[in-house]
Amino acid sequence: MKLSKEVKTGILAIGAILLLIFGYSFLKGTNLLDKNREFYVKYDNVEGLAQAAPVTINGLTVGKVQNISFANSKGSLVVKFTVEKDFDFSKNSIVRIYSTGLIGGKSLGIFPQYDVNNIAKSGDTLRGDVEDGMLTAVTKALGPLEKKVNNTLATVDTLLLSINAIVDEQTRQNLQEAIANLNTTLNSFAGVSENLNKILSNNTGKLDNTFTNLDKTAGNLSRLTDSLAQLETGKLVTDLQNVVDKMDKIVAGVDNGEGSIGKLLKDDKLYENLEGASRQLEQLLQDVKLNPKRYVHISVFGRKNKEYEPPANPDE
Repeated sequence: MKLSKEVKTGILAIGAILLLIFGYSFLKGTNLLDKNREFYVKYDNVEGLAQAAPVTINGLTVGKVQNISFANSKGSLVVKFTVEKDFDFSKNSIVRIYSTGLIGGKSLGIFPQYDVNNIAKSGDTLRGDVEDGMLTAVTKALGPLEKKVNNTLATVDTLLLSINAIVDEQTRQNLQEAIANLNTTLNSFAGVSENLNKILSNNTGKLDNTFTNLDKTAGNLSRLTDSLAQLETGKLVTDLQNVVDKMDKIVAGVDNGEGSIGKLLKDDKLYENLEGASRQLEQLLQDVKLNPKRYVHISVFGRKNKEYEPPANPDE
């Protein structure tokens, strides 16, 4: 059967129209040949999400955003998206808008919840969430820091005001005088240092002799130390210990009444005899002093000696 040019033209036109519709739908993210599940999610702000943006589950692209429209007169938005992969998740799953990178734009991410008794079906509306972008996160992080900086600046301002109140004209004048006095003191130290340098330079020879003498003294001390080190300290300590032991024996013997000194100290009878002899000797000396004629007789013609007569008072 031979087709006319008009029929061929009509077929080509219909084919072109169908191809145009299919291509337009494909560019919008809809594949007319696939049977996809459609879902909806509501947002107050889509944060720049565009049509044909990818829909992911755990980082894997499973669909595309089909349409974004207003839900009501208050400005709420409804996002329609498709899921091409055969993956089940429950109605409690969260659909979150997130950034794919610094310049990658926005995407929809499904964070699935697994509940076999509440599986999401095509046409269901899921819960929506928006992830903070990098600028938003930085802004939130800088918020507390900004408060701290403001508090710090206020503290610094108060401190500066206090310093200005303390450092008045009189205080500044005192500080200037103190600095001037400090400069004078430093100049004096410089003069003293110069004089000290002159003294050292003029007495270099004497200082050398002093250090030489110190070296000699140190050598003598070293030789003395060597001599002391060569002494038989062990024998010296032993001899000293022997002497101490003998002294202990002598003291113990005296304490026990041994020997003349021990008997003299311990024998009461000997002590009493010595005391009596001493008393009698004292009486004798006293009588000789008072009556010398009784004991010394000078007789030319042979006169008889008088007999001894005891004194009336024996204690005198």
